[in-house]
Amino acid sequence: MPKRISLTRYLVEQQRMKGHIPSQLRLLLEVVARACKRISQAVNKGALGDVMGSAESENVQGEMQKKLDIIANEVLIEANEWGGHLAAMASEEMEGIYVVSNRYPQGEYLLMFDPLDGSSNIDVNVSIGTIFSVLLKPEGVGVSEQDFLQPGTKQVAAGYCVYGPQTTLVLTVGDGVAVFTLDREQGSFVLTEENLRVPEDTKEFAINMSNQRHWAEPVTRYIDECLQGKDGSRGKDFNMRWVGSMVADVHRILTRGGVFLYPWDKREPEKPGKLRLMYEANPMSWLIEQAGGAATDGNRRIMDITPSKLHERVSVFMGSKNEVERVISYHRQG
Repeated sequence: MPKRISLTRYLVEQQRMKGHIPSQLRLLLEVVARACKRISQAVNKGALGDVMGSAESENVQGEMQKKLDIIANEVLIEANEWGGHLAAMASEEMEGIYVVSNRYPQGEYLLMFDPLDGSSNIDVNVSIGTIFSVLLKPEGVGVSEQDFLQPGTKQVAAGYCVYGPQTTLVLTVGDGVAVFTLDREQGSFVLTEENLRVPEDTKEFAINMSNQRHWAEPVTRYIDECLQGKDGSRGKDFNMRWVGSMVADVHRILTRGGVFLYPWDKREPEKPGKLRLMYEANPMSWLIEQAGGAATDGNRRIMDITPSKLHERVSVFMGSKNEVERVISYHRQG
């Protein structure tokens, strides 16, 4: 059990003692954490806060928005736009970038986020979360969408917050993965685990089995072998877990191992995948890699992909290293 220190103290030590982050990035991450606390409060109120159900609108992805999708997006923008740490933000819920107004000082960072991942689970009281990623703005006057189109290797911080039985913040600044639990009595995030490690081997996978008939052959082969259990070529029994919220599924894998798969499928063959590269895949990939795991689209390391557009999609296979490498080998074999 690590020392029970606050998120603020942890970040100060990352800045002052280890030299991993500058002061402006520390302050930015504290603001993001405060915004997550506000979102957590809205989630916890549920029907009592009139936040349940559909907003009767679609986001840029063509997906129906929940009321909490819009609330969470607004909370993150309002919390971060005035502090002087950011030049601009981008969200899964917005078509274009949100440039910090001229009435506020502009900082040197870019913030990207999925304000409420797994929002289809809101009304049934299943874990959901917020995913975020921070980039350094390229030098130059002004800010544009092109500034955001950087590979995941350029991230300077990434994390997510799970709104479940506990509210948990998981963070990396390139020095391993740390976990903070919200102490509601104190109103602060407290460090509860450091240096998370994903086991290299696993007997657990997470995938939406209802889409099996639409998968490419390498994915079908991998899952079929898992399902054959001890009688098959793998020689061991696997369990399947699927929450339907990337935050919850990846958090489970970071906590106890496993592999998460969200592959391309032939229903929309023109799309390389379902999940968004910049708001979901890149931050989660960095967290997984920092914990000793691996993340790929089947052919490439996810964090090596240079985005060509703001809402680019990608296939995702991440988690225990040896299982991810097996998936990669099946894709190479065709």
